Amino acid sequence: MAEKLDENAERAQFEQDVLKAAQDAMNLEANASKGESVANEDAADKAADAEGASENQTEEKAAEQQAEPSAAPDPTEILKQQLADANDRNLRLMAEFENFRRRNAKEQLELIETANGKLLEKLSEVQDNFERAFAAENKAKDFEAFEKGMQMIYNQFAKVLTDAGLEQIDPTGKEFDPNLHEALMQQPSETIPEGHVVTVFQKGYKLKNKILKTAKVIVSSGK
Repeated sequence: MAEKLDENAERAQFEQDVLKAAQDAMNLEANASKGESVANEDAADKAADAEGASENQTEEKAAEQQAEPSAAPDPTEILKQQLADANDRNLRLMAEFENFRRRNAKEQLELIETANGKLLEKLSEVQDNFERAFAAENKAKDFEAFEKGMQMIYNQFAKVLTDAGLEQIDPTGKEFDPNLHEALMQQPSETIPEGHVVTVFQKGYKLKNKILKTAKVIVSSGK
């Protein structure tokens, strides 16, 4: 009887130990599942945070890229570029003007040389006539014929000068003009009013409107 009681007690104790071990295993399993769930939640939170940070960085970069093109340019750089462009245009204009000046000067020189060549050609004909007049075979005792020949050469020479634009200044009897005349002296005159030219000692010359040489004159001092 006592052995049977002991056996029942041992069985009861064994069953309690089994139940306790099962309960401990269940608790361990629940704790492990809870820890895994917490870990998964933490990992998910970290992944979400990382994804959010990445999206924020992407958005910031996109905003920066959009902001860069719309940023206002540097006024200093704009002024430097405008100054460089202006200097380049000025250099080009100066070079073009210098080329134009050289061409114009060359053309004017050619015109002057051409005009001088034509004038000298005509004057050379006058010189040829003088040489023929003074040649030994043309010398004659008839001074009247010689004088007539000289007069013809003079007329030819005067025509060449007139055709070239040369004009004589002969102010005899005209009012004295210091811009055209050079007074050598004054003398009384019964016929020429005071301040007027009595005698022309040497005629003046002008080319069109330009005075080449003033006339040398004697001016009347009146009666």
